[in-house]
Amino acid sequence: MRFGRHPGQSGAKDCTAVVFEDGRLIVVRVAQQKNAAPRLIAHERFAQEGTESEALKRLKPLKKLWGQMVTTLVGPGQYRLQAFDYPAELRSLNDAERREAMRWRAKEMVDFPIEDAGIDVFEMPASGGRPAQLWVVAAPKEVLQARIQAFQDAKISLTTIDIPELAQRNLASFFAQAHRGVALLSCQEHRGLLTICHEDELYVARHIDVGARLLSEAGNEHLRERVLLDIQRTLDNFDRNYGAIPLTSLCVAAPASGEAFVSYLGENLSLPVERVDLGQALDFSETPALASPDVHMEAWYALGAALRDARPPEPRA
Repeated sequence: MRFGRHPGQSGAKDCTAVVFEDGRLIVVRVAQQKNAAPRLIAHERFAQEGTESEALKRLKPLKKLWGQMVTTLVGPGQYRLQAFDYPAELRSLNDAERREAMRWRAKEMVDFPIEDAGIDVFEMPASGGRPAQLWVVAAPKEVLQARIQAFQDAKISLTTIDIPELAQRNLASFFAQAHRGVALLSCQEHRGLLTICHEDELYVARHIDVGARLLSEAGNEHLRERVLLDIQRTLDNFDRNYGAIPLTSLCVAAPASGEAFVSYLGENLSLPVERVDLGQALDFSETPALASPDVHMEAWYALGAALRDARPPEPRA
């Protein structure tokens, strides 16, 4: 299985994403439309009971759920992602050779055997005076084998396994502005993720260990201050390292429970804060429940994973 493939590469017309997260199973199917917003064809979510293969077997008969391509995500704690210098001698290698060359350089970033881990690499292009780097993503063999086996047991053809950072990268591409980077913060109930992307490439990925509800509750000023400082430092660091990629705002996606925190960010960050509206980017006419911020935040990573083959419109000027 391969990680980190870019949108538009597979040629598939629609994609189903299956995400196991916090005891829930979330499935979305997205169809790409020519010169139109991607269309959400189907959406299912429910508490997971039993094993992953048992949950998938219950879903298999729902024909509307399954597209030409099926992808899933490894979850928090099931993989490692780190950026490395991109040695010049690796640039002439093919993908397989490059992955194997980086396998041993990545040994120190993992706490599991690297020799049989799943490995993929993808580039962080050079910008200004900053040289290109390589992202390396690694997952234990047993994690990948268990997920693949669950799909095989359910007789569902699994195309790819991906990671949350790249699922969010896919969503960020729908809010891109020409010649500018996209800083996107997603706030789920129990955690958050800040990414910065430019021209469909991931430059920054910063996980936040506090969820939207806690960050908005009265009495948690210390949590808000800590997360605010972390976000501001990340934005400042990006500006120092990639000054040639301007950021015009921080896009924030959050459920209703995180509204107070979004307002707090707007009042205290040096970068303007812009609330994300997925309804401007995606067609929810067949899945109206997904138009609710609470529901599409629950399905956030599934939506992003399903958009891996979708082509966004030309970036805004």
